[in-house]
Amino acid sequence: MRTRLFTAVYDRLGREDIADLDVVQIRRRRATVAPTRPPFTWVTGAVPRGVRIGEARFDARDGHGIPVRVYRPSRPDGRGQYPVVVYLHGGGWVLGSTRGYDPLCGHLADALPALVLSIDYRMAPEHLAPQAVLDSVDALRWAATAAAGLGGDPERLAVCGDSAGGNLAAVACRLVRDGGGPRIALQALIYPATDATMSFPSVSERSGGPILSTASIEAYVATYLGPGGLPAADPLVSPLWADDVAGLPPALVQTGDLDPLRDEGLAYAARLTEAGVATRVTNYLGAPHGFMSFPGATVCGPQARLELVTELREHLR
Repeated sequence: MRTRLFTAVYDRLGREDIADLDVVQIRRRRATVAPTRPPFTWVTGAVPRGVRIGEARFDARDGHGIPVRVYRPSRPDGRGQYPVVVYLHGGGWVLGSTRGYDPLCGHLADALPALVLSIDYRMAPEHLAPQAVLDSVDALRWAATAAAGLGGDPERLAVCGDSAGGNLAAVACRLVRDGGGPRIALQALIYPATDATMSFPSVSERSGGPILSTASIEAYVATYLGPGGLPAADPLVSPLWADDVAGLPPALVQTGDLDPLRDEGLAYAARLTEAGVATRVTNYLGAPHGFMSFPGATVCGPQARLELVTELREHLR
């Protein structure tokens, strides 16, 4: 994989280290980046023609309105209603936006085809853990009830997330399991953060990145937890340390060999497998963190997207 090119492109797309800049500065800079426009689209991929992007909103359990970015495919579904994918974006529970995931979510909507609902969950430092998790659970429950009105099939529901979004997807699946549903057909976890205690070797072995550094992870976790907040080992923060992962939805876990989060993603996949959860795990060699979002600059990005679409399609039949 062309890691140097990947890193250079990521820098142009607005990589700033949270360990060096404050959240407000980074969010302001990233607001000027348009990943769906040239010259970035050759790296991120463009939103497929015909995919319609709209907006929705639902009320979380505390009455707060949560914005949702809605992606509708152009081609019809044979059953008359599309399967539904709830997407939880990455960004260390602090950064990231639904708009920044237009290329990937648009790709999923078109390739499956499916109704993709990208959730603008509340982030730290304004909202500390576990607020993002609670918003994610509420999003899944809302999707199950509102899907039909949006053209989706509530009986065919999956959740997908990358990095911090993969963390939220994993935790939300457990809370949904314990809270009476809805049924999730697949949890697709893309280089997920599963251990906020940072106790696995890859965190130090890949401390300098590329793309994601150990210093950045430490800053993200500290910001998400806040002073006096939840401990890093709390299962609401670190799904790897949950007492019971049996009975969770089937899982796809995708990791990158050069990613500091590699080992904890693989460890979570192993725990799911040991608990009897049908799990497919792929560690992409030579891949740094974030490779799924940059298919034009990597070899493994398109491969990982194809695997993701294939697994979602299989479980959403």
